[in-house]
Amino acid sequence: MVEASPYASEKPIDLSNTCLKKGALDGEVAVVTGSTSNVGMGFARALAWAGANVVVCGRNEARGQAIAGLINRESGEGKALFVRTDVTRDEDVAELANQAFSAFGKVDILINNAMDLGINGTVLDSPVSDLDRSYAISAHGSMLTIKAFVPAMVERGHGTVTYSSTQFNYWPPMLGGSMYTAGKAAATSLTMSLANEVAGTGVNVFCFCPAGVGAFNPDSLKDSDFSTEGFAMPGFPGLIPADASGAAMVYSILNGAKLHGSGIIVSDALVAMGYPFPKPETLRKVHPPRLEDGYSITMAFCNMGKGFGD
Repeated sequence: MVEASPYASEKPIDLSNTCLKKGALDGEVAVVTGSTSNVGMGFARALAWAGANVVVCGRNEARGQAIAGLINRESGEGKALFVRTDVTRDEDVAELANQAFSAFGKVDILINNAMDLGINGTVLDSPVSDLDRSYAISAHGSMLTIKAFVPAMVERGHGTVTYSSTQFNYWPPMLGGSMYTAGKAAATSLTMSLANEVAGTGVNVFCFCPAGVGAFNPDSLKDSDFSTEGFAMPGFPGLIPADASGAAMVYSILNGAKLHGSGIIVSDALVAMGYPFPKPETLRKVHPPRLEDGYSITMAFCNMGKGFGD
C-alpha cells in the first residue's frame, strides 16, 4: 500500500508573474535527481510549467509518485515520470537512464540535486562513514548520471548540466556542516571540470546554489548566530520558496550559454530575471560581490565565473 503524501495536495505552481514564458522549454527533457522534496521538487515543477518533460527521481516511492502525479495534473498528463533511484547505485542510475530514454527518447537537461541533509556533522565528531556517504551521493552519484546522459548531449550538440552546489567549506554561522559541504565540494569540482571538458560542444554546464530555499524550523536556530533577516519576504519570513528557486533555475537554463563555467546563487538569478518577490534590493545585501570580500573562499562555488555578466 502506498502511503499518502502531503505533496499530492500542493497548490498548482504559477510563474506567470515572472519574465518566464510558458513553452520556453517545450521539447526539452529534464532529469532532476533528489526531486522528491523541497528544492528538487521546485525545480521539477518549474521545468514542467515551462514546457519540459521531467523525470522525477529519488528514493521515496510514495513521495515521488505523488510529485509526478501533481506535475501531471498541473502541467499536463504525461509531463512527468517518477523513477525510484538511489544515485549511489550504478544499477539504479542505469535503470533511470533506460526509463528516461524509453519514455522521452532523449535527455536535454540534467540537474544533479540529490543529497542527504542529515549528513551534516563536524570533522572531529563524525565517523569517516559520514564522509564516504556524503561523497557517494554528491560526487559518485553525479559522476554516474553525467556518464549516463552527457555523452548523448555532446553528440547532439545540445544540453544543460547543473549541480545544486553550496559553500566551499563550513563557515559558522552558515548552514551546512563539514560533512555536508565536503561531499558537495567534490561534486562541484567534478561539475566545473566537466564545464571545461565540454566547452564549445553546445552543452552548457554551471553550478546553481539554492541558498536560503526551503522550509526549516526557526526554533532549531535559536542557539545559532545565523540570521535569515536578509531573506525575509511577505508570507515567507526567512525563506525563499521552492517555486521561486525553480523559476530561477529555469531562467538560468535559458541563459546557460552565459553561465557556462560559472556558479550562480539563487538570489543573483532572481535579481537578474527581475523576479518581483523576494525584493532584489534585500537580496543584494545578503550576498557578497563576486569573490571580493573576506569570506570569498567560503562562497567561491556560489560566485565563481562571470555569472550573468558580459
